[in-house]
Formats: sequence, C-alpha cells, structure tokens
Amino acid sequence: MKLNPQGSKLLQGAFILSAAAIVSKLIGTLQKIPLQNLGGDAVFGIYNTVYPLYTMLVTVAMLGLPPAISKFVAEASAGGDEAEGRRVLRLSAILTAISGLVIGVLTYAGAPVIARWVGNSHIIPALHTSAWGLAVVPLMAALRGYFQGLHNMVPTAVSQVVEQSVRVIVMIALLLYLTRNGADAATIAAGALLGSAGGGAAGLLIMLLFWRRHRHKVSALLPEAASEFSAAAAETAAGRQSGFSAAAGGRRHKGTQARQLLTYGLPVMLGALAVPLVGLVDVFTVPRLLSSSYSEAASMAQFGIYNRGLPLVQIVTMLATSLSVVFIPALAEAKYRGDEALVRTRCSLSLRWFWLLGLAASVGLAVLAEPINTALYGDAAGSGTMIWLAFTAAGGTVSIISAALLQGLGAVRAPALHLLAAAVLKAALNLLLVPQQGITGAAIASVAAHLFAAALNVLLLHRQGYLRLRFADALVKPALLLAGLGLAAAAVSNGAGFAAAAAGLGGGRTASLAQSLLGVLAGCAVFAAGAVALRLLSESELRQLPGFGPKLADKLKKLRLFP
Repeated sequence: MKLNPQGSKLLQGAFILSAAAIVSKLIGTLQKIPLQNLGGDAVFGIYNTVYPLYTMLVTVAMLGLPPAISKFVAEASAGGDEAEGRRVLRLSAILTAISGLVIGVLTYAGAPVIARWVGNSHIIPALHTSAWGLAVVPLMAALRGYFQGLHNMVPTAVSQVVEQSVRVIVMIALLLYLTRNGADAATIAAGALLGSAGGGAAGLLIMLLFWRRHRHKVSALLPEAASEFSAAAAETAAGRQSGFSAAAGGRRHKGTQARQLLTYGLPVMLGALAVPLVGLVDVFTVPRLLSSSYSEAASMAQFGIYNRGLPLVQIVTMLATSLSVVFIPALAEAKYRGDEALVRTRCSLSLRWFWLLGLAASVGLAVLAEPINTALYGDAAGSGTMIWLAFTAAGGTVSIISAALLQGLGAVRAPALHLLAAAVLKAALNLLLVPQQGITGAAIASVAAHLFAAALNVLLLHRQGYLRLRFADALVKPALLLAGLGLAAAAVSNGAGFAAAAAGLGGGRTASLAQSLLGVLAGCAVFAAGAVALRLLSESELRQLPGFGPKLADKLKKLRLFP
C-alpha cells in the first residue's frame, strides 16, 4: 500500500518542525546557564523578570495570526489560488508589523510604568532593549505561517534554529563586553535582552530569503501589484464611478479578510497567553513581595537564585510538549472511528507513564539538587528552593499531556481555563508564602499550581469516561520505584563526593558535575530495572501508544525485557 504523497509530505514536515522546535527550545533553555555564570544572580533575576513579559508581548503582537495565515493560505493553495495566498500574507504582514511597532513603542515608553507594576526599577533598561525585538518578531511569525500553509516547514525550522543561535551569540558577546567594562547589573541584563532583537532580525532575514526564492517560482508580488494598479487606472479612465465602485469593493474585501483573520487568530492568541500565566504571576508578585525584606538589587538576586532550577525543569516539560503533539491526532482519529476502548487505553497509558517520568525527573533533581546547583552555577545558594521547584516537573508534565489529550478529544477551552485557575491559586499562595518563606514559598506555590492544573485536567478526563483512576498504578507502584531511584542516586552521588574529597578534589564544580552525572546514571538504571520488575507496562500496552510505542516495544523485546 502506497502512502498518500500529500500525507507523507505533512508527516515529514511535522517531523522537521518538531525537531527544529526541540533544538531551538533546548538552545533557549540551556543559554540561561552561561547567562547566570557570566552575569551573576542579579542579572539572571532581571532577565527572568523581563523575558516572560517580552514573550507575552510578542504573543499579543502576533494577534494569533500565524495559525490563521496557515489556515487561509492552505485553503487558497488547495484551490489553486496562489494570488489569494499572497494577498493573505500581505494583509497579515501589515497587521503584524503595525501591531509589533505599536506594542514595541508602548513597551519602550511605558517601561517605568511596567517597572512600578513589577515593583523593581532595575528592569527598565532591559524593557527598553526588549522592545526592539517586538518590531521584527511578529512579521517573521507571519512569514512562517505563510510557508506552513504551503506545507513547507523547512523555512520555519531553519529560522527557528538561526533565531535562537544568533540570540545566544549576541547575548553572550554583549555579556562578555559589558562585564569586562564593569557595567552594572541592569545594563548587563539589558544587553542580554538585546539578543532577542538580534535573533529576531536574523530569523526575519532567513524568512525573507526563503520568500525571495519562493517568489521567483510563482507570480512575483510586485508585478502583480503593478498589474492591479494598471487595471484600476484603466477603470478610472473608462469611468470615474466604476473606478470608485471597484476601489470600494477592494476595501470591503480587505476589511472582510482582516476580520476573518482576526476572528480566527484572537482566540488562538488568548489561548496561547494561558500557558505562561503561572510564570507571569511570579514576575508580578515575587520581586514586589521580596522588596519588603531586601533592596531592589538584592530582590533581583534572590529572584535569580529562584530561577536556577527552572531550565532543568523546562527540559523535562519541553520533552513532554514535543511528544504531546503525537497524541492529539491519534486520539482524534480513534474518537472519530468510535473506538472508545482505544481512546481509554491511550489516555490511561500516556498519563500513567508521563506521570511516572515526571515524578522520576522530580525525585532525581531533588536528590541531586546541591551538586547540580554547584556544577551549573558555581555555588549551592538556593538548593533548598531547587528541591521544591524540582517537583513542578511532575505536575507540569501531567498538565501538558492531559491538556493534549483533552484537545485531541475536542475539549479545547478546558485546559486554558484550568491554567487560569492554577494561576489564580499561584498568586494567592505567593501572597501567603513569599513574605514568610521567601523564594522557597514561591517554589512551593509553583508545585501546588502545576499539580492543581494537572488534577483539573485528569478529573475532567475521568468524568468524561476516558480515564480510570487506580490507586496502585498512580501511587503505590511509583512510590516503590521512586524510592529505589532516589536511594540509588543519593548513594552513588554521595559516594562520588566522598571519593572526590578523599582525593582532595571535593567542593569544586568538576567534582559536583561528576557527582551529578553518576547520580543521574544510577537513578536511570534503577528506574529501568524497576519498571521491568514491577511490570508497569506490558508489551501489548506499549504497542498501543501512538507514534513511538510499537518501535520501542520491538527494541525492548529484542533485549528480552518482555516475556
């Protein structure tokens, strides 16, 4: 049986886009480590205050149009109307460019006001430099949406990787330059945020180069515009009234098209804003709440220490996000066929295993928090906070996967509403805990918020009949497995620490790195062995997981891990 060429192209494009997203997100996550190493905790705190604001403003400036552009261009392409697709792009480019410029100017001019909302004036220079990225990133996103509508994912993939790479290169170059010249923390952080504009400009340049190549293969944009102008002039020469009617009709068409784009895009934008809500709560509450006990500079340093554990947690949740896209079409297909048993099986298995993987990552990071902290950041400051923050990986992973399952089953709004409820809980707990416990209180609030969002999603799946909750599968067996994982990781890590100290190498970053790596390897080995011994997943169950399940089952069977 031969594959549909169009379907094959879509699958290939989805793989390219997913791979590029993983690479770009990994670059974006890991760049925070040299940022803290070069700039220090105060710079790290300012950056982690402003960057979530910047990403929120970029999301607003894009108006949710990239998915809308992709949809309408795909429809025009399917109908063979290439010119209509270009008209959609031109209109969308104008809308996103204007939106980005307006929000960029407002951000630059309103930086002192935003700083008062956050409760720290040290972020003003970083807000000024981040505003430059708003002028280019929305337009780049519009071009990405156009090519995705043509099922060509290569331009988006290349521009994503180039954007992140250039952003990190510019950031590190400016960090080195500014720190060597003795700049203060606010100025250094502003230089780091300028990397977003540099990366955005590089990504836009890549997209324009792809557009130029694409334009040579189809009707050129400028000649078409010239012919349209000539036709309008001819109509005007033939009769002023008819020319006026044609122009009015064109304006009505553009107005209708703009309304269609915004009607589709704005709900997408609002949904996208729900995802970073929990992080934004920290931005607007933690620095202000810390200011009662610390100076503005010290508050930013504390907020930087608080954020040390986030890159590691984000790697885990990034993996969950990347894999979650597999479940949406798989569940939608099973539901469409009316195969309720397959839907229930896939929901139960995916949640059980991502819950287990999230817990394993949480326990491993918590047990190894001190050596990991020292290895990555040079000292053990905030290790207690990192232990708490580690457990956001468990709730965050289940929240992401359960949201994907709900979306695949048609419940699109529920996950966003659940995230909104979690953000409200996070804000309330921050107000209660941060004044008493500082950044550790904020970490405890984060754990509670992510678990709350996950619980709401899981309970909705249970109420809809797609999930059976079993105490043994959810808590008893995982507890035995995780206890073994934690003990093994701690024993090997501490043993490596004692050996390093005996050799006169204890306390340094190299010894801490060795402790961390050996502890991770020991934990992974015990996790794999324990999962097989406890029969947490059978071969038949694994084969029912979409995408990677059958291949993984074949490999494990070759290793004789299944009877």
